[in-house]
Amino acid sequence: MKSNKFIVALALLLVVVLIGIGLLTWHNRSRGLDTSKPIRIGLEAPLSGSQSNVGKGMLNGAILAANDLNSSKGILGRKVIIVPIDDAADPETGVKAAKTAIASGLDAVVGPYNSGVGAKTLPLYIAAGILPMRFTSSDSTSGLGYTLQPMTSQIAPVATNAVSKWVKAKSVSIIYDSTTTYTVNAAQTMKTDFSNAGITINDYQGITPGADNYSSNVTQSKSSNPSLIYIVTYYPEAGLIAKEIKQSGTNSMCLADFGAYDDAYVTAAGIQAAQNCPVVGVPAPSDFPGSSEYMSRYSKTFGVAPGTWSPYAYDSVNALAKASSVAGNLKLNSLSTALNGLKDFKGWTGSISFDTKTGNRLPAPVVIVATDSKGELHTDTDWINSIKFTY
Repeated sequence: MKSNKFIVALALLLVVVLIGIGLLTWHNRSRGLDTSKPIRIGLEAPLSGSQSNVGKGMLNGAILAANDLNSSKGILGRKVIIVPIDDAADPETGVKAAKTAIASGLDAVVGPYNSGVGAKTLPLYIAAGILPMRFTSSDSTSGLGYTLQPMTSQIAPVATNAVSKWVKAKSVSIIYDSTTTYTVNAAQTMKTDFSNAGITINDYQGITPGADNYSSNVTQSKSSNPSLIYIVTYYPEAGLIAKEIKQSGTNSMCLADFGAYDDAYVTAAGIQAAQNCPVVGVPAPSDFPGSSEYMSRYSKTFGVAPGTWSPYAYDSVNALAKASSVAGNLKLNSLSTALNGLKDFKGWTGSISFDTKTGNRLPAPVVIVATDSKGELHTDTDWINSIKFTY
């Protein structure tokens, strides 16, 4: 008899437990917290093609963040999965890839990198209720999600100051990629800002990427006898142009714009040519204070050093995680409200806060980057000393 009573009591307890679990599951699902499903964060980037070096570094940074989150409680108690979305730095390819990813189910997205791609894919994510942590820098993409990246309006003043006050150039020749949103807008902005700073524009010429060399463009720039040649292209072309400038023997100085900033710029240019032509960028992964821990775990996980944009992808995923913990869900409006209230969130790339109107980072760390004798990119110490820059 006692045995039967025990069995009945145990059965009733099991029913209560199952009902409790069911109610908790129903409650979580009603809040958008179905803990049986993983959190799917897309990583849109050029994972193939000429800019794949950027994309792979971004992907690894996002995966490292997911690994860290999963070693604890994930996001809202759910495992985090990074979903690769390859746009190949091409708007048409990006739209197809984004639509496929959205249809498969996404909770948020990090990327894209290219502004021209973002102009097409960012509205798709937002229309689907998915919050993007974009990497685009063209001001035309302001307001389309949030970003840890500097924008053109934040980059141009630093570049103009460096040209006019650091190297004291009196005239410039601008070579720019005439086929992409970021480079066209950035070149026009720099042309205007240089002129406003009293710098003469000796030559202004567009190129189409994909050539084996750009010797004719460099010859044209050289013939205009500028104090400095300013390159507004992505890194594959910028590296080749920097190499041509070095080989031309011109006395003109050289500076490459933000789009050129990547480790692969040095590979394309060669160390000596890259040393001759610094880049407007952000601090290198190892330049940020307290970066050694991140550097070590990244290298241990992937067997390589972090890519240029790995820290930004890492911090983007963690900013989403922080915002979701505040919001209690991953709905676009809730995450936006939480990110707007994020103040001085600390990450690999330093303190993070956002402009509530644009989603742009405040402040955005923009620096002049030099190539050392090992071919590594680091914030230029002479530039740091000249303007008293602090991280």
